[in-house]
Amino acid sequence: DVFGSRWDTGFYVSIVEEGYKYEGVPLPSVAFFPLLPLLMRAVSSLVGDALVAGILVSNAALLLASFLFYQLVADSWGEDVADRAIWYWLIFPAAFFGSAVYTESLFLLTAIGALYFARRGYWEVAALLGIAAALTRFVGLIVAPMLLLEWWMQWRNKRPDAGAQGEMSRKPSFWALLAPAVAPLGTLAYMAYLWRMFGDPLAFVHGAAAWARQPTSPLTTIGGLLQTPDAGWGTALLAGHVHLDNWLDFGFILVFLFLGFVLLYQRRWSEGMFVLLGVIIPFSSGLLMSQRRYMWVLFPVFILLAQWGKRPWLDRLVTAVSLVCLALFTILFANGYWVG
Repeated sequence: DVFGSRWDTGFYVSIVEEGYKYEGVPLPSVAFFPLLPLLMRAVSSLVGDALVAGILVSNAALLLASFLFYQLVADSWGEDVADRAIWYWLIFPAAFFGSAVYTESLFLLTAIGALYFARRGYWEVAALLGIAAALTRFVGLIVAPMLLLEWWMQWRNKRPDAGAQGEMSRKPSFWALLAPAVAPLGTLAYMAYLWRMFGDPLAFVHGAAAWARQPTSPLTTIGGLLQTPDAGWGTALLAGHVHLDNWLDFGFILVFLFLGFVLLYQRRWSEGMFVLLGVIIPFSSGLLMSQRRYMWVLFPVFILLAQWGKRPWLDRLVTAVSLVCLALFTILFANGYWVG
C-alpha cells in the first residue's frame, strides 16, 4: 500500500484525528505545519476517513500544480520547453511523494501558483498563495524573497524570459510589494497558535529537535557525513543504508546548488534565489535525510534542465536515470522502507 499511514503520513492523520501534541510525547507533532491537516480535516468531514482525505488533497494539489507549472513555463519559454519541464519534474526520483500524504504537492501548488500569478500581474492572488506556502511548511517562507525579486525584475523590466512569448505586462505598482511583505503571515499565524495552545511560539522548532533537526552550520552537517555510520540506528546493515542514503542526498544537494547558481548567472534572480534558499535551509537543519524530497519542490531547476534538454543525448540521460531511480524508490517506499 503505497499510500499507507507510515512515516510523515501517520503524523498528519493523527493531527486530524487527535490534534497537535507537544509535551510528554517522544515525537511532537507540532513540527508539522497546519495547512495540510486543515484541508484533510475539511475533506474528511465529507469522506469520513482522514487518510483518504489526505490522498485526495495531495493528488488534487498535484494536478493543479502540474497545470500551473506547465502554463508558467509555456508562457515564458514555449510549449516545447514546458513539455520537457513537466516530464522531468514528474519522473524525478522523489516525485512519488506528490501522491502520498506529504506536503510536497501542496507546497508546489502554492509556490508555483504564487510565481505564476505574479507574472500574470495578479499580485493579490500571489500574496494569498505566499501566505498559504508559509502555512504549509517552514521553508514556505522562501516564497517571500522569490516574490520580492520577481517584483524588482518586472519593475526594472529585466526578466530574462521577457519577450520569449510576447511583451511583458506593464510594470507592477508599489502596492504589489505587499505580496512578499505579507507572505510570512502564514508562519506567523502558526506561531501565534502555538503560543496560545502551548505557550511556545517556536514549538515547531523545538519539536523538530526530536528528529535531531535543529539550526546547524552546513559544515557541521558535512562533518557528520564523513564520520563512520552510527550503530545507534540499529543493525550495521541499517546504519550502512542510512549512511549511503545520506551520501545520495548530499549528491542531490550539490547538483541543485550548482543549478541554482546557474539560474543566478542567467539573471533569473527570483528563480535562482528560490532554489538556493530551498537547498540551504534544509541543509542547515543538521540532517541530510529527506533532501531529495526537498529538492523535488524546487521547480525552477526543471525549467533549466528542460531548456538544456533540447540536446537529445541529455534528454535521454535525464529520462533514463530518473525513471530507473523513480521506480526503485517507489517500490522501496511502497514496501515500508525509508527513502526520504
